[in-house]
Amino acid sequence: MEVSDIKKIGVVGAGTMGQGIAISCALAGYEVLLYDIDSGFCDTALGLIQKTFNKSVEKGKLTQLLSDDSFMRIKKANQLSELTVDLVIEAVIENLEVKQKLFLELERINGSKAILATNTSSISINKLAAVLKNPSQCVGLHFFNPAHIMKLVEVISGTATSKGIISVMTEFSKTIGKISVEVKDSPGFIVNRVARHFYVESLKVLEDEVAPHDVIDRLMKSSGFKMGPFELMDLIGIDVNYAVTKSVYEGFEKASKFKPSEIQFQKITEGHLGRKSGKGFYEYSKS
Repeated sequence: MEVSDIKKIGVVGAGTMGQGIAISCALAGYEVLLYDIDSGFCDTALGLIQKTFNKSVEKGKLTQLLSDDSFMRIKKANQLSELTVDLVIEAVIENLEVKQKLFLELERINGSKAILATNTSSISINKLAAVLKNPSQCVGLHFFNPAHIMKLVEVISGTATSKGIISVMTEFSKTIGKISVEVKDSPGFIVNRVARHFYVESLKVLEDEVAPHDVIDRLMKSSGFKMGPFELMDLIGIDVNYAVTKSVYEGFEKASKFKPSEIQFQKITEGHLGRKSGKGFYEYSKS
């Protein structure tokens, strides 16, 4: 397959990440099918995508014509079976079994024709691909939130991933305006392995009552970061951030420096997941 063969893209998972990926692909001229197991959630996502395009027009970042054309390229898929596409990018829950089951079904639907790309932050590509008949088609394509703004994409190869697929995904990343870096399969890959301590150490500072979360955020922003760690956890989703930390922790044989925080676990237990639930470390308006 060549990058020019990619015409239609399936995005599975209509959360913040899936929305950003869909926007990036649509702006680049690709047809996008957006699917979520919760059909109503997919409808909500399309409304949020429309608002994102509208805001970009208001700020002068997009013309009305490009905004309208791009939005029209994003369609809702009511059933997973509708995703007969050239490339699938999954952005579902950070859970190995869920992702494996999804890829098995997508492989059944598409055979060996479609590239199966996972947006996982930390799960092994080798483990994901192990259940597939064609593991050479499985690749990591890791975006960063918000995906339609952040430029970096990690292109991750498993042991069985075709070199040709890596090349195509590198070229594809360029077509959607991203800067890609090729990465070998490893817990946390590059960015999340390095960035874990931005979150873990901040949570330790909070747990030790050295400073409250808003003070830590202000300090980090005054040091040059665009967002503080707690603001960023709320944006990503506290549950998602916790799952990535847990995955990296287990991937490095429970090295103490990656140990997940009880504070995050408690937030998840209470349903305080960040922006998407209306409350995390901060409270948010649902309007």
